[in-house]
Amino acid sequence: MKFGSVDNPGGRDLSLPGDHPDTAKVLSNSRSSGKPKIYVGCAKWNRQDLKNFYPRGTKDELTYYATQFNSVEMNATYHRSYPPDQYIEWREKVHDNFKFFPKVDGYISHMKWLNEIENRTDDFLSGVTHLGENLGTIFLQLSVRFAPKFMDRVIRFIERWPADLPLAIELRHPDWYIDTSVAAELYQLLEENDVANVITDTAGERELLHMRLTNGEVFIRYVGANHPSDYSRLDDWVVRLKSWAEQGIEQIDFFVHQNEEIESPKLAAYFIRKLNKAMGNSLPVPRYLS
Repeated sequence: MKFGSVDNPGGRDLSLPGDHPDTAKVLSNSRSSGKPKIYVGCAKWNRQDLKNFYPRGTKDELTYYATQFNSVEMNATYHRSYPPDQYIEWREKVHDNFKFFPKVDGYISHMKWLNEIENRTDDFLSGVTHLGENLGTIFLQLSVRFAPKFMDRVIRFIERWPADLPLAIELRHPDWYIDTSVAAELYQLLEENDVANVITDTAGERELLHMRLTNGEVFIRYVGANHPSDYSRLDDWVVRLKSWAEQGIEQIDFFVHQNEEIESPKLAAYFIRKLNKAMGNSLPVPRYLS
């Protein structure tokens, strides 16, 4: 994943900004009755990308992955369409509490830019819903060139989205957040429709750290820079998530990437240990083969 990469991450200020002022208001309306649900995983489960993760002799990558993590950010669904039988096969390889977080078909988001995509969206949903109880929040990622002038397309997409399927949206063009009037309209739209506002943490695109929650779920796409600072950045996230948990957040989704996928499971294991200690959780810590 090259988006947001920089040549010298150690020379940049990678600290988290403060919360958006309205985040506290959103959390004050939380329906949480205790500790939040927490899902931590990688973007993929294939052996080629997750180096030094699968033990020798592993017969099925997804089956093993699901013994180590409780979720996966499912980028496979962005790259191609799958028949229902494939989703059923994936579902049958994981335990009951495992969640898939599918990425919306790239034809919808990056080829058609949310224009005239109703039939394709219906086809996508008819597939992913075969994941059944293992289906987590579906997320829509839009191109870095998808600017606020296309707001009407976002509105149509959200208004047509089934109310019973959790949705998160990642907007990468900085003007969605820099232009305060655009941001206010966006946040109101997401809040009114109970859509999560994805937070993207990369070394090179810090303006996407808007820290503005729009419902009781936070969906974080964390991109390590293949640099020692990756760990201190994760430390900062542990502190922030603990604060949000204390304010009543209902669900945390945290997916670890790297610009070059080398040690994503190792970073995720570090993060889970720190989060468990800080928040008194007992998420399984994945095994990383050094």
